[in-house]
Amino acid sequence: MPGGHTQTLRPFLWRASKLYGDTEIVSRNHDGMSRQTYAEYADRTARLANALDEHGIEQGDRVGTFCWNTDRHFETYFAVPSMGGQLHTINPLLPDEHIRYIVEDANDEVIFVDPSLAEKIAGAADGAEEFEGVDFVAMGEEPIEALDAPAYETFVDGHDADYDWPDLDDDQPAGMCYTSGTTGKPKGVEYTQSMLWSHTMMSLSPQGIPMADDDVVMPVVPMFHVNAWGMPFTATAGGSKQVFPGPSPNAEHLATLIEEEGVTVTAGVPTVWLGLMEYCEENDPDLSSLERVIVGGSAAPESMIRWFDDRGVELLHAWGMTEMSPIGSVAHLKSDLEDEEYETQLEKRSKQGLMAPGLEFKIIDEDGNRIAWDGEEFGELYVRGPSVTKEYFKRPDANEEDFENGWLKTGDVVSVDPDGYLKIVDREKDVIKSGGEWISSVELENAVMAHDDVSEATVIGVPHEKWQERPVAFVVPTEDADRDTLDDEILEMLGDEYPKWWLPDAVEYIDEVPKTATGKFSKKDLREQYTGSMELHEGSAPEDAAPSR
Repeated sequence: MPGGHTQTLRPFLWRASKLYGDTEIVSRNHDGMSRQTYAEYADRTARLANALDEHGIEQGDRVGTFCWNTDRHFETYFAVPSMGGQLHTINPLLPDEHIRYIVEDANDEVIFVDPSLAEKIAGAADGAEEFEGVDFVAMGEEPIEALDAPAYETFVDGHDADYDWPDLDDDQPAGMCYTSGTTGKPKGVEYTQSMLWSHTMMSLSPQGIPMADDDVVMPVVPMFHVNAWGMPFTATAGGSKQVFPGPSPNAEHLATLIEEEGVTVTAGVPTVWLGLMEYCEENDPDLSSLERVIVGGSAAPESMIRWFDDRGVELLHAWGMTEMSPIGSVAHLKSDLEDEEYETQLEKRSKQGLMAPGLEFKIIDEDGNRIAWDGEEFGELYVRGPSVTKEYFKRPDANEEDFENGWLKTGDVVSVDPDGYLKIVDREKDVIKSGGEWISSVELENAVMAHDDVSEATVIGVPHEKWQERPVAFVVPTEDADRDTLDDEILEMLGDEYPKWWLPDAVEYIDEVPKTATGKFSKKDLREQYTGSMELHEGSAPEDAAPSR
């Protein structure tokens, strides 16, 4: 129902600007630290909306971002959806081919580009018909000549701080993010106004990831990755001070921001916190303000939970998916477990946790039956709820495969214990997660098999101390292949097509790839044969092979 009282994002900003107008939004930018208040932020979002309006952006148009976590990026988070546009956050770590496909598939009208990422997107756009008709805006005070992109400040300068925000329907598309699987092209997930509203309200609940007006929130998880887990929306709704860590923050940057800005809540993948832990061992930053660290993207090791516990910081394990906006479960400790022994509590907190309020789940075994909540049986996790998408963008093939009677089939194989704590046992699809980012194993192995001297090849994820997983290619060379140079040739060939962090850490020669009864490559058998004896350690991967955040 249209009108001013629907489930949309705009009231969250209205509340923050009216009740917490003096609360700060702090950002580490290329041109130094930036500070503004919610009142000033509301004015700037209106100026941006007016600028986009003048540029010709209409309701339903898609506006892309190719940016890090900054205040200017945050301004697009409310300006674009609230004027009826759709904010499409693009992952700059993807291969150029994927970026070209995503931009064309989404039909982006304008893309806001961080200066440090200009070369990357310029390379993807060079000579590409997918980018025809796309305009660029440089996220800073200087233009990017290579993209014919005016500076953001020039783009918004002179525009009115008042905007006639339209009344929007609940089902108006507000956001968009693409997810990559093991096969095929990336799949677009559209977020409606009501999906993001529901996700924000769910996050604000005590069983979600609550953020209040006495919190200082720093999302380290990228804003190009499922809206930084919705944190910018949740923090705004709660009236929290927000701190954006800017381009490629390292552990020193994060520690400094925590210390100087009094950060209480932060979130990121385990790699980020491993880096911070290492930094703290060699330095002595003041982290006393920190109350809660949210970990997702990959499982947090028990040692990490203990490390933060020893410093009086709660490490909160969470799980979700792009298709879920993204939070699905959070490993809060139930009240009846508060008197249990620490080891019992740790075992619960190490799992993916309790399904968040508003969501439902069921776990289905291979025979289509629901499994028992005994912590032993396992099956595929199905979820549904107001923040869960019901279909992919323009992908009827994937819709038929991944949705069933209103349920999202997650592809994660899980167990659930009698207390309701979910634990991911394995992933049904063989994507590799390195530093919290997906790498398609199938795409890599197809590329490897394009080499004339490769008979068969498969790629699996091998445990890694720092990045959680790294790809390793297992290759069956042809009879006349030169094994002394083939591995270097393969890596060089892949390096021409994929970013460095996608490249396998090793190329191992084998006599044949294990097969299933149906003739498919059996990665399960390969993992059992090899990974126990070749666990990768820090330093094994080439420098900057994996995502740097």
